[in-house]
Amino acid sequence: MIAPAPPTPGTPMPVLFVGHGSPMNAIQDTPWAQGFAALAEDIPTPSAILAVSAHWYLDGTFLTGNTTPRTIHDFGGFPEALYQVRYPAPGDPELAGRVRNLLGAERAALRDDWGLDHGTWSVLLRMYPQARIPVVQLSIHQRLAPRGHAALGRALAPLRDEGVLIFASGNVTHNLQDAFRRARGPLETPDWARRFDDRVTQAARDRDLDRLIALGNSDDGRLAHPTPDHFLPMVYAFAAAHPDDPVTFPIQGFELGSLSMRAFRFG
Repeated sequence: MIAPAPPTPGTPMPVLFVGHGSPMNAIQDTPWAQGFAALAEDIPTPSAILAVSAHWYLDGTFLTGNTTPRTIHDFGGFPEALYQVRYPAPGDPELAGRVRNLLGAERAALRDDWGLDHGTWSVLLRMYPQARIPVVQLSIHQRLAPRGHAALGRALAPLRDEGVLIFASGNVTHNLQDAFRRARGPLETPDWARRFDDRVTQAARDRDLDRLIALGNSDDGRLAHPTPDHFLPMVYAFAAAHPDDPVTFPIQGFELGSLSMRAFRFG
């Protein structure tokens, strides 16, 4: 396979939102794992990656400032082989400081007690298996309103001109109670999940961040996201994108019936 080219000067890096689904995609040869690997084939090789993962969801906006972020196994009940996975990508304290300045030093802080959780590494392990590209992870402030997250996402946009890949990881629909019930069969996709996935997709085509935020408060949105942790990474991706960016959907479909695995690429 021919390696992707480095970023072209003057051409912004894309913004990605990826539905990461089960951490088992890191060790099983699934269609989703194959889709993650293919994502890296059509984009320039980034100088660094800023990851916004649904799984660092807490009070406050933080950035990983460590030089060697650990691989966090933030799940339970999986095969032992999954807990042995390591993604030893380096950190980038300089980038973390740059992002903090973009967000506002009064709004964000650096921490060295976190690392890369599975929302980040289960996808990047497939995209960049050699783990050579530096990765910084940004937390999601659970007490911040969606428009506050949108403001942070917009502040990240200049990174695209610096060769940084903005990588948001969640799921378009993420009702695990429903998905686990459907896993016992039959694996039918409910109407609400299809409607929400379709409406979010159209909002992405229209670059309509206001509509995306409104969808999160809709009846289907509350079914799709009993908690907003997997929804809010989409807000960052929408906000960091430019209105003129082309949008594509390199991965789509449902896992466990109601869990949308759709990915967006802006730019």
